[in-house]
Amino acid sequence: MRGLGSGMVFGLLLVAPVLYGAASAPAQAPETKPAATEATPVAAQDKPADATAFDVSDCQTCHEKAVDHMTKTPHARIEGGCAACHGDVAAHLKSETEKGEVGPVVSLLKMKPREVNATCQGCHEKSHHATWAGSMHERRGLACTTCHSAHDFKSAKSQLKTASETDTCFSCHANIRAQGLRTSHHPVREGLMSCSSCHNPHDGSRPKMIKAEATNELCFTCHTEKRGPFLWEHAPVQESCLNCHNPHGSNHDKLLLSPQPWLCQRCHLNTRHPGSVYTALNAAGDKPAASNRAVEHACKNCHQNVHGGNAPSGPYLGR
Repeated sequence: MRGLGSGMVFGLLLVAPVLYGAASAPAQAPETKPAATEATPVAAQDKPADATAFDVSDCQTCHEKAVDHMTKTPHARIEGGCAACHGDVAAHLKSETEKGEVGPVVSLLKMKPREVNATCQGCHEKSHHATWAGSMHERRGLACTTCHSAHDFKSAKSQLKTASETDTCFSCHANIRAQGLRTSHHPVREGLMSCSSCHNPHDGSRPKMIKAEATNELCFTCHTEKRGPFLWEHAPVQESCLNCHNPHGSNHDKLLLSPQPWLCQRCHLNTRHPGSVYTALNAAGDKPAASNRAVEHACKNCHQNVHGGNAPSGPYLGR
């Protein structure tokens, strides 16, 4: 018992200095930097200017209208905010406030079309804009900002510079606007269709930027009754609807390129009723030829199924 007691005392003497030292040593707080006050500028905090951390509301101080428009669009959710397109906006603010200079900010208004398109396609290339390269609009030197505006748009969709899609297209395609004002036209003026119903303005993989592999395939999406197959087919119809129709507008019935029978006689020159070509001299005027059966008539009076037919009457495309 005596040996055990002396051993316990000796052990306590060894542990006591360690416990005493730990209790007497002052606790060391983790190293912290002084918190930056709200009035302290970024440069005074010894921190690098981080453009991606810049708040959009900071830009609103000077660019109130531009930021207000952008906050109502998907662009407001882009990581980095204004800096995603305009670069180091923090350095821009510092240069404006301290030196009165613009600073290293990127302005799309001063960029070339190819540079603007590269900026926009950094986000938009994965959608139907993937075929923009080589398209007619791209070859003509158009930029995304030619039709669209990130800050000052007027349309309810697509952020266009005009209130409607057709007005944007017609700003360049004035001849198409004139055709659309003709008597026979697709219901674009009435608002039931738009240019993008048939065309994809960002696509360069198809002719005329249409939304189908061929003109007929595009027309058949609405005019399915003309698709066929038919027992008796009309060759010009199978080749292209544009052989007889002007899709943007015409002063003749059914968007025809010319009135009947002259439209048909572009191919059917030698008819058998009568054999002479119908012209204004023998098919119109005050005294047309009495024996000419084309007076006040058209080919469709007898050949109703000009797009093709299944009637047993034969290849004359009748009923």
